[in-house]
Amino acid sequence: MSHAPTILVFDSGLGGLTVFRETKTARTDACFVYLADDAEFPYGDLAEEKLVDRVTEVLAEAIARHKPDLVVVACNTASTLALSQLRSRFAVPFVGTVPAIKPACAQSKSKRVTVLGTQATVGREYTRALIREFASGCDVHLVGSPRLARYAEAELAGVAVDDDAIKGETAGCFIDADARRTDTIVLACTHYPLLLERFRTVAPWTVDWLDPAPAIARRVAELLRERPLHSAPAAQTIEFTSGRTPSPALAQALASFGF
Repeated sequence: MSHAPTILVFDSGLGGLTVFRETKTARTDACFVYLADDAEFPYGDLAEEKLVDRVTEVLAEAIARHKPDLVVVACNTASTLALSQLRSRFAVPFVGTVPAIKPACAQSKSKRVTVLGTQATVGREYTRALIREFASGCDVHLVGSPRLARYAEAELAGVAVDDDAIKGETAGCFIDADARRTDTIVLACTHYPLLLERFRTVAPWTVDWLDPAPAIARRVAELLRERPLHSAPAAQTIEFTSGRTPSPALAQALASFGF
């Protein structure tokens, strides 16, 4: 009988917990290792070459130690820059995270879509190539936030961020012009679904917020479809490259994810 799969979920910080949560629902039996490279958070501050080297180095050590059956790169910035190199270097399959522009444009009724990501993600040619290929007649507006990922980490750690701060980072997502309003916003950073209820609170009108996590979980389940589900859930652990011990508030937040 085959053993339950080991899945390594990797992010620069804790945003990948949104992906972990969905993926665990898809494979309740898997042994999960969540690896947060918080020693270099946020990745948007790193030069591209340094970021690729960093991601490759951290994952090389983690793969050698944990021997995962699959790796989820739960970070848009890391995926858009390093995924091809990771796949060429390591035999283990990788599932990446990229802006969900294709499904957003397919579902939009007003054909006005916003991609909300880090400045690094929305500024990359990779993102613009997705728009050229999949925009399907939509007007796609790019909004890069320098602060939202930090806000999400702060909220998890029990540090409140006020509504005006959240509104200041998201206001540019909402366009009302030529009798068409933005109706779909792509969350192109895995940290952002952690703030989803805050986004809804400050939004000037109702929109669909597109979280990539369910699609990632479906892809993981597809790649592991030949591995039978085991009846009992396996262990899950979380590691920080900084070696930090979570504060009581953060430990309580992590407990809500099962850690």
